[in-house]
Amino acid sequence: MVYDAAMVMDGMLCGREGIKVNNRLPVGVLKQEIIKIYNSINQDIFGIGIKSQKIDILGEKVYIFATHKRIPALKTLDDEFRGLTASVDMLLMEKNKKRLKEELEQTLGLSVVAVLKDYDPKAEISGTIIIFKEKLEG
Repeated sequence: MVYDAAMVMDGMLCGREGIKVNNRLPVGVLKQEIIKIYNSINQDIFGIGIKSQKIDILGEKVYIFATHKRIPALKTLDDEFRGLTASVDMLLMEKNKKRLKEELEQTLGLSVVAVLKDYDPKAEISGTIIIFKEKLEG
């Protein structure tokens, strides 16, 4: 489902998403929509799904901590060619952040100020911070 800014900020929704909290999209529904977008992008870019994730919303910030499965080809090269795989990791994260920002804005109709992301290939854990222009809760 695509939401426009008025629907999200004013809670003017219909159907099963129509339950409002503080005249906004319910936080639980918002979290589900963000995670759907996040997982879809990861699947498209990496071809591998997320093992687990935790999402929290605080004001205008969304925090996502996820456990990934390392791309097997990169994992194979990590020990001998970490400089190369680190460069590939950085390029993939940049692509991921750009798509995440675009798809969140398009789908939720909310303005994203920045998407910050880091990934530890040994632990296979990433941390993502999404900063929206407007508060999402509170």
